[in-house]
Amino acid sequence: MTLSISQDIKSVSDLKKKTNEIFKQMHDTGRPIIVTVNGRPDAVLLDVEVFENKLKSLNLGLLLTEAEGDVREHRTRKARAFLKELKSSAKVSG
Repeated sequence: MTLSISQDIKSVSDLKKKTNEIFKQMHDTGRPIIVTVNGRPDAVLLDVEVFENKLKSLNLGLLLTEAEGDVREHRTRKARAFLKELKSSAKVSG
């Protein structure tokens, strides 16, 4: 995710005065808005769709990390054996 230092960092005063404009920019660009208080970063505004996509990516990364641990620790089995067990436990035909 990119960030434009000149466009995407706003003071809390700017946010109060130009809320609609700042939200429009955030939605149009998909970039986060860094909100500063007393010149220091304090909060991040993020479009909800961008946030949901980032959350999905994070969750997928966590699942992959867990799966990599399973592979490293040899907690795996052949796909055919798994599918056979899945079919019999779910009573799926075919």
